[in-house]
Amino acid sequence: MKNAVIVEGINCFNIKQILESGQIFRFQKINDTTYIIVAKDEIIKVGHQPNSTSILICNSRIGDLEQIWKPYFDLETNYMEITDILSNKDEHMQKAVEFGRGIRILRQDPWEMLISFIISQNNSIPQIKNCIENITKKFGEKLENVDSEIEYYSFPTAEELIKIPEEELRECKVGFRAPYIIDACKKVVEGEINLNEIFTMKTSIARNILMKIKGVGPKIADCVLLFAYGKMEVFPTDVWIKRVIEGLYFEGREQKLQDIQQFAKDYYGELAGYAQQYLFYYARENELFKK
Repeated sequence: MKNAVIVEGINCFNIKQILESGQIFRFQKINDTTYIIVAKDEIIKVGHQPNSTSILICNSRIGDLEQIWKPYFDLETNYMEITDILSNKDEHMQKAVEFGRGIRILRQDPWEMLISFIISQNNSIPQIKNCIENITKKFGEKLENVDSEIEYYSFPTAEELIKIPEEELRECKVGFRAPYIIDACKKVVEGEINLNEIFTMKTSIARNILMKIKGVGPKIADCVLLFAYGKMEVFPTDVWIKRVIEGLYFEGREQKLQDIQQFAKDYYGELAGYAQQYLFYYARENELFKK
């Protein structure tokens, strides 16, 4: 890719851990240190060696770095301080943070995150990625790619997707989620939900707004709030995270979802979203509490 910038002096950054921690679906692995990412209607190649404080971003200019990629990769947040605070919580968090110390929470597009996590319901990550790829190929715009023959496409807007018949959406392998996607399109296009306004809303209000969409429950809403809006106090809780918290902190005793949420709020506070990512990645990669 032409045009490249190098970002120096970045701690707590590992591109593999960031992209494979369940928060993003549109990327291609070249090797453990190099990935192609499709985001913000751009295609970039990111290279980062483990334990290095330098990041190489190809197909980017200095202006793009400042305006797009520094916020996107959350490069101006002090993760050294965050990891220190969470590591001192207990031995479980210490292990999880040490294992995934390079994770950063991306600031992604709210609309893409909303549809992506609607698709994620009862779906594996490969299936989610396949559905999103089908949607972008079928309904998005082809993006310029100067590095390879692989074709990448923009994520279609609500205005573009609302014109698509349900049968065509189902051809993208989204299954029972098709009506949910259509409902999201309708509510956004008709102005019932303004995704930009959510940035300035209190988290509880924002969550309720997102849950007006059919098929969007607390977990999906919290994923959108965390990975698009940077609401770091949320703690997205699926079956796996619930099991992890029960196993680590409740001696395996089953807890109600609201009790898990309350525990996370009380114990992790404003850092709950970061804690969730470290725990999720650590538990998944080490197959903890897997049934």
